[in-house]
Amino acid sequence: MSTRQSPPISRLKCALGAAASLAIVLGGAVATPVLADESDETDSTIGTELYRPGYHYTPAKNWVNDPNGMVYYNGTYHLFYQHNPESKDWGNMSWGHATSTDLMNWEEQPLAIPQTFNDDGESIEDIFSGSVVVDKNNTAGFAKEGETALIAIYTSAYTDKHPKHAGKQAQSIAYSVDDGQTWTKYEGNPVSDRDSANYRDPKVFWYDDGEGNAYWVMVAVEATDHKIVMYKSSDLKDWEHLSDFGPHNAVGGVWECPDLFPVVADDGTTKWIMVLNLNPGSVAGGSGGQYFIGDFDGETFTAENIVEDGDLPEVTGDLIGDFGFESGTYGEWTIENLQGEPFGDAPAAGALNGQTEVSGFEGERLVNSFNGGDWGMGRMTSPSFELDTDYLTFKVGGGNLPYEEGTFGNEPPEGELLWNGFEPDGDNVSLEDFGWTMTGDFDGGVNPSDNGGNFAIGDWRINTNEGGPNADDNTGTMTSPEFEVTGNYISMLVGGGGRDDHSQLGVQVLADGDVVDSVTGPRDGHLNWEYLDVSDYVGQDVQLRIVDDVTEDWAHITVDHVVMGDVEPTRHAEGVAVNLLVEGEVVKSTSGNESEALEWVSWDVSEYAGQEAQIQIVDFQAEGWGHILADHFMKADSAAPKALESYDWLDWGPDYYAAVSYSNMGASDLAADGKQVMQSWMNNWLYAGVTPTDPWRSGFSLPREIGLTKVDGKYELTSTPVASVADYENTAKAYELPDGQKDLTEGVTAVEGISGDMLKIDLTLNVGDEGKAGIIVRAPEGAASTRAMQTASETDGTEIGYNASTGRVYVDRTRSGVTNFNGQFPSVHTMPVEKHDDGTVSMSIYVDRSSVELFTADDTRAMTHVIYPAAEDQSVLLFNEGGDASVEDLTITPMNASVYTSDDPGTDPSEPGTDPTDPGTDPTNGSSADPGNNPSEGSNAQPGGDMPNTGASVAGAVLAALLLTAAGVVLVARRRMNG
Repeated sequence: MSTRQSPPISRLKCALGAAASLAIVLGGAVATPVLADESDETDSTIGTELYRPGYHYTPAKNWVNDPNGMVYYNGTYHLFYQHNPESKDWGNMSWGHATSTDLMNWEEQPLAIPQTFNDDGESIEDIFSGSVVVDKNNTAGFAKEGETALIAIYTSAYTDKHPKHAGKQAQSIAYSVDDGQTWTKYEGNPVSDRDSANYRDPKVFWYDDGEGNAYWVMVAVEATDHKIVMYKSSDLKDWEHLSDFGPHNAVGGVWECPDLFPVVADDGTTKWIMVLNLNPGSVAGGSGGQYFIGDFDGETFTAENIVEDGDLPEVTGDLIGDFGFESGTYGEWTIENLQGEPFGDAPAAGALNGQTEVSGFEGERLVNSFNGGDWGMGRMTSPSFELDTDYLTFKVGGGNLPYEEGTFGNEPPEGELLWNGFEPDGDNVSLEDFGWTMTGDFDGGVNPSDNGGNFAIGDWRINTNEGGPNADDNTGTMTSPEFEVTGNYISMLVGGGGRDDHSQLGVQVLADGDVVDSVTGPRDGHLNWEYLDVSDYVGQDVQLRIVDDVTEDWAHITVDHVVMGDVEPTRHAEGVAVNLLVEGEVVKSTSGNESEALEWVSWDVSEYAGQEAQIQIVDFQAEGWGHILADHFMKADSAAPKALESYDWLDWGPDYYAAVSYSNMGASDLAADGKQVMQSWMNNWLYAGVTPTDPWRSGFSLPREIGLTKVDGKYELTSTPVASVADYENTAKAYELPDGQKDLTEGVTAVEGISGDMLKIDLTLNVGDEGKAGIIVRAPEGAASTRAMQTASETDGTEIGYNASTGRVYVDRTRSGVTNFNGQFPSVHTMPVEKHDDGTVSMSIYVDRSSVELFTADDTRAMTHVIYPAAEDQSVLLFNEGGDASVEDLTITPMNASVYTSDDPGTDPSEPGTDPTDPGTDPTNGSSADPGNNPSEGSNAQPGGDMPNTGASVAGAVLAALLLTAAGVVLVARRRMNG
């Protein structure tokens, strides 16, 4: 079966939200109070689902991304966030809301700020990311005597249905005078408009220089320009431009979710920190956050850690022939086109038509397979050359879609073509003409279809998205007439969505009505060859049945060119990559970095010394970052340093994005001594839309206290979980490794004294100069004894270690349970960490049911990963490979749950890992009546399927109408039914 995964979600905006909608006309202002759910009941399964975190916040159900408007007020921490109350897929962007008294035990609140609809029920404004401030001095004038207003400053992402600002982004405000429970959108919105489509993510704070100059400051982004724009205001309504910052350092993706705040260093010095979240182009690939340290004078931010091109480490080597492409031709390279002409007829001078800025290439030209857009596919192969140095070094960018071996073309296997490959054959045109029967939405639909999927053969194929009236909401079956099995295999091209349970979405072969084999799709628009084994049924009659019983998240399947024969099909190659060929075989391969900024990459080729080799640049992806950038191939004596590692990062892992700080933390005891508290979305846009959780998708990191320290004469941020995290450590059950077990023998050793899926691990290793050592968490029971002298790389679980040979801490999640939902998820991430003077390396690791957060290097390095292991995989192992290592200290402390605990009505977290089930009561249902029938129409909805709609309850809407009418307002509400 195919392991091909879904394409990345590329270039989605930082601020993505969800939708409710109670539109109330109030004296010209649009107020959006949100009513609490009528029911206090909470489904007893919430908190027990497979992968549900125990001490990280996730909403009961549906999609979340960026944290927004985080603020401390009146003893309560408020976490607002981008949310889709309709679905666990992105769309209907609004602000969700949760509250806590300690930043750990969170209670989900009703939807805070919903998207806006017009009188026809069409979405005209999505509510993207922003911030919340406490207007203590009532500068905006929204509070009455005795009240204090919380004011949200957010991005209005106007849809194409908006009558005035269609397609633009501007900044708006809303206010609350009841501790953030209900919000009123300001009638004068937007308050800051640059006539831009990429002006977003405002973070606002009060600035006072102590000399009589005090005002609000806003930092926001012009995302595609890699620029921070700064404004000031006395009342949060009228804004005056101050200055701009950028572009600087990492610019491989759009800049999003900025922040600016002061931090007092451990030496007493106050520095200002500018945070920029970047997508894609982070140090770990895809989404991430970088920071700048400097000074802010109330008008301009001046950074002291900007890295200019001349400051980057020098990369040396000898160019191979004209493999720098400066001649303006491809010379002796061989070009083979599969679809379109992706490489064109000559090297590119930079970005091509429809492409954002391409940077980082050497000289004036490079290989760029975006010719004609991502649609083109093909490959180019260099003339041969001798490998006579230890390294090959080159620059690469573009899509991060690892190469999968296969044929260049798309040739079907030998055999009998059934049903003419769904192409017209005389009077046989429709599937019914070929004798197929349809049920559900496919009855009377248009089948086959001439649309959907790359690598289809001919013009027609079966596509359940196109085969009925409801697109991805189509459900039903398509069943062939009986036919005789005359070969061992039924081969076919299969694309579209996939499910582990093929009876939900798949292709089945039936013998006497029973399913005897089945396949599902790859969660990708590319079709590739699959087969059904029918060798036991030769001479018997069977049927083929296509079943689609799902309605969200790649909820369709595509099938084409069914062949009966005795030969298994050969899959065609996939991915976008640069490959090294030795004797015609791929021995090294590197994909891009999901960025239009090229980065240096080095291959260690010492084992092939003296052999002839070729470079092959491949583009076998026709969508979703389906292009590759390459340049300047050199022979080198040493590996090239990476420019991205010269910049400063909040976190070196792949799953720490949109991190911003809490406002008003001077009143909190969780940000002592001039420090700040930050929290992030714990996911990555490379695969965020397909992570295997249900009925929610995504959550948030632990809140981190941010400090500042000096390392080798240079200030660096420190981050560590806030003090209240320790309140959930079960210290009474803490385990310490006995002295007699601290010497690490070669291989993998089980830690017998403790296991678990929620742990804090404090580990200090003594390491030599070679090899690697560390710990494996969430491993299967008995994993250490499955084979003699087993290595860590042969052991299931999440491997966390120190490689003494490279001087790097790393996390390897390639064997961390379920990894095949996206080709970019199984990965290894590393970061440079120097040993202490005594030769030790220390790290603190927080393990939850679906995440690992690592802190090391005296808290100057952090690395965050989401993982999806089996519920029963809770063993802890130690390992040592190729070096002399021992454990100085190891303490493992169980963590208690902080969310969805038994303190909440009807929940029981004691048995995590059950199958995901619908939690039933949705805290957003009934919270507001929604005026419209299609909230996604005209909105910036994520590609990949329609979103089901969830309406407010009639009783809630009626109650709202009565209450608001009594107050002299007019309620305008239209109920939407769940389809």
